[in-house]
Amino acid sequence: METTIRYQPIGIIRTPFENIGGMPIQPHGAATTEGVIELEPDLLPGLKDIEGFSHLILIYHLHKVKGHKLYVVPFMDDKPHGIFATRAPVRPNPIGMSIVKLKSVEGNLVRFVGADMLDGTPLIDIKPFFNQFDNRPDAVSGWLDEKKNQEILKIKSDNRFDTNKNPGINRCK
Repeated sequence: METTIRYQPIGIIRTPFENIGGMPIQPHGAATTEGVIELEPDLLPGLKDIEGFSHLILIYHLHKVKGHKLYVVPFMDDKPHGIFATRAPVRPNPIGMSIVKLKSVEGNLVRFVGADMLDGTPLIDIKPFFNQFDNRPDAVSGWLDEKKNQEILKIKSDNRFDTNKNPGINRCK
């Protein structure tokens, strides 16, 4: 299966986080943290009607991740899991996504709350959150359901997935 896939960033995400350590691991852990999307100016017409939505899905490139692992110990557990059963960043395709709360649109600047990504993250796409389709009241969260406490919402990133500080992260287990 030989396919070439190429994406160009549609903008850059600006956040207060310059380092992986101490960064929130999910938007819930960054409920008051503001971020700004600097959308490429030629894409400005694509923002028409976006202000009618309370939340957005941001899809972005995890630009600081080098290599991947197939088994990881995620932030919210102390046991290894397959990478596809986690949201760990060391993925075969380092793509991240976050559901954030839209604050405002000012020209090509989209302000939001729930920033859980590094400053300078390349943005791949913006999608509106549709509560009629995106909410799943019957969803089951596998191993994470065993962790039903509010403490997991407060977990911050450590350096376990920082490829500069953890050279053991590579293209194998």
